[in-house]
Amino acid sequence: MPSLPDIPRRHMLGLAAGAATVGLPSVAHAADTTTSSDGVSANAAGSPVSAEVASDSRAKAPVPTPQPAPVSLTAFYNHDAIDTATAHDGNFDGSGYSFPGDSLPANGLVTVGGVPYQLGSVAAGAKNDIVALGQTIPLPAGRYLSLLFLVAGSYGTASGTATVTYADGSTSTATLTAPDWYASTGDLSFPFRYVPGGGTEQHPVALSAAQVWAYPDRDVVSVTLPTSAQPAPNVTSLHVFALSLQPLAQGTSALLRDAKSTTAMLHDAGPQAVQATLVNTGTTWLTAADAVTVGVEVPGARTVAPAQVRVLAPGEQALLRIGIANTAGTAIGSTTTGAVSATTRGSTLAVAASLLTLGVPDYQPTDASLDSHQAPYWFDDAKFGIFIHWGVYSVPAWGPVGKEYAEWYWNNMQNPTDPTYAYHAQTYGESFNYDDFIPRFTAANFDPRAWVELISAAGAQYYVLTSKHHEGFALWDSKVTGRNAVQLGPRRDLVGALLAASRQYTPHLRNGLYYSLPEWFNPDNPWMGHAPRNPYTLAAVPYTGYQAGRDYVKDYQTPQVLELINNYDPDVIWYDIGGVNDTRDALTTYFNNAKNRARPKDVTVDDRGGIPAHDYTTPEYTTYANTVVAKWEANRGLDPFSFGYNSATPDSQYMTAERVVQTLVDIVSKNGNFLLDIGPRADGTIPDVMQQRLRETGAWLKVNGEAIYGTTYWSRMAQHDDLRFTVKQNQAFYIISLAAPGNQVTVPAPVPIRPQDRITLLGYRGGALSWSQSNGTLVIDVPKAAQATGQYAWVFKVSWS
Repeated sequence: MPSLPDIPRRHMLGLAAGAATVGLPSVAHAADTTTSSDGVSANAAGSPVSAEVASDSRAKAPVPTPQPAPVSLTAFYNHDAIDTATAHDGNFDGSGYSFPGDSLPANGLVTVGGVPYQLGSVAAGAKNDIVALGQTIPLPAGRYLSLLFLVAGSYGTASGTATVTYADGSTSTATLTAPDWYASTGDLSFPFRYVPGGGTEQHPVALSAAQVWAYPDRDVVSVTLPTSAQPAPNVTSLHVFALSLQPLAQGTSALLRDAKSTTAMLHDAGPQAVQATLVNTGTTWLTAADAVTVGVEVPGARTVAPAQVRVLAPGEQALLRIGIANTAGTAIGSTTTGAVSATTRGSTLAVAASLLTLGVPDYQPTDASLDSHQAPYWFDDAKFGIFIHWGVYSVPAWGPVGKEYAEWYWNNMQNPTDPTYAYHAQTYGESFNYDDFIPRFTAANFDPRAWVELISAAGAQYYVLTSKHHEGFALWDSKVTGRNAVQLGPRRDLVGALLAASRQYTPHLRNGLYYSLPEWFNPDNPWMGHAPRNPYTLAAVPYTGYQAGRDYVKDYQTPQVLELINNYDPDVIWYDIGGVNDTRDALTTYFNNAKNRARPKDVTVDDRGGIPAHDYTTPEYTTYANTVVAKWEANRGLDPFSFGYNSATPDSQYMTAERVVQTLVDIVSKNGNFLLDIGPRADGTIPDVMQQRLRETGAWLKVNGEAIYGTTYWSRMAQHDDLRFTVKQNQAFYIISLAAPGNQVTVPAPVPIRPQDRITLLGYRGGALSWSQSNGTLVIDVPKAAQATGQYAWVFKVSWS
């Protein structure tokens, strides 16, 4: 029978029906079945089992999968992170803030993504989370596919190594990652948090689901948590709130998890997507012969694009996208309970009930409505984009190398202790105002076609241009202010020229625009607290093009954003900084324009718009240590520490192509996109070193891009030492080595491979490589000729037959 439906992700999830907390009962052992090269069947770790068992198992009808079993953590709770209005005695982050537990069920049982979890008590004086300090938690004897956690990070995303220990003395390790609770992109979301003293702050906080894989052919004994730190202000700590165990089933079996309707289309002008995750919880591979098809059954809509699962190893998961369309008479936005179901050879393999919204209603300027929006599938598949920082700051183009952003020149020169203060006086004189740079921002050699063709040659799938940075200079024909590139400086609509060239010469590229919500010195709302002034005399200076006496948000900021949306139709709006804003109204227009146009498309927005709603997070000059399932995009410059062009940076200090490629591979393996920045000069030329790095990156992607574009993260792990992993569902598994291969590449991980599957090295024309697998380790033989192939990162492709 279908389980109770989950309320959509990012919102509070309900009581788990019928979930029992694990005590100490054993789970029956089950035989795992793959076949080794010598014709003898072997389990996932290489231990031999009967080939007859494997064959007999496949002939049988699907068997039910045991539901995940919550583990009681009461004896291990060492911290109080969840409060109520009447029992405010917790302190999640060491600064006095805590989760609100008022809406949690009295017995603490919740279902998240189809998995039941047992939360701790929220009563006064009770502890309800574990601060991970290396504790070893005994587990009920049994064999499991995975350990499923509810976690949260305080003061940032927390990661560390968890170790699973087995009865035979062996161990396996995996990174356990707890996303920052304040990012509001978790799987169990709360609408506010308690502040010190018992008040509330109306900003979402969340717990996130995370998993640690286990060998399914070995008896689990315990799990040892990572070692983080005691909660304290500005200290990152990893908190564990709940743990459930996923047993495996003997034979053909699967589970559907996290089934939900989305606001995304399968593709531009395509049907609405329903998402679900299919987990192979049995001991046999699912193959094309099983004819696994996943569709949606719901009153008021029909499946128009079912998902197909052609190959899926035991313990692996497939992220499914299913297209549905409303039937005649069904109102857009109708909500009803339906079921996502997977069938195999005429039998039901798995079913998940879900509360589905049929069709995408117009967005409203509320957090609840805007929060339903998600990153488009094109964005998830694109993986690689180019950031372009270009503005008046490109004229002085200076900052201490590797220490300060050159595009922050104007703000940095305000500080007498900053090197920019002295540099400006020595180079231009104390009477030379920042706005005196505007006439020198000429864009005289700007060739928009050459720009977009370079971006395409780099292998990027989208780009984001700074339409206006913190200096307040608009690169388009803004009717809101005279401080723009048409009336001053270049005397040209730079935004319009670039987007027009892209749509003509590189139509496959998605187009994005960055917009800084505040401005450092706009007299109507100066971010830095004062209008423009000479930093040496403190005398007032003009804010060129400024029109006085207006409401900054109502009369200036929002009209500018709407100009960008309505006049240029970008695929990405990349806000920055936050602060005062009317982002809710602007995004409502943005999303509805894209949805209701003659040929609908999906657009996307980052997390810096000053409101909780966003499609993805944006770590800057850093990345995440492990897979983060909620979509994210890392951004940084080719420069060691600058987005705008810094003339002081020698070519030798720019990222090498090797580092660009390896950074891209690392980010993609963890479910991220990489937005790599270039900074053109004031005349519009792109420095040769930047062009070279982009073309070298593109050359690598031309050979190896199949391991990047359109892939998903591997649910078991993202990395092991110099190895990274990606998956192209139904097609291939990729092992990417960041180190040049020697005679052999050893992969101590449960790689999904069968004897009939082939391993090749992309770019090597010598054919398939020989390999062996035993005790959970894959060894690939690499001949001398193959070792001499490629550069930067080496991609070994496991092709599933």
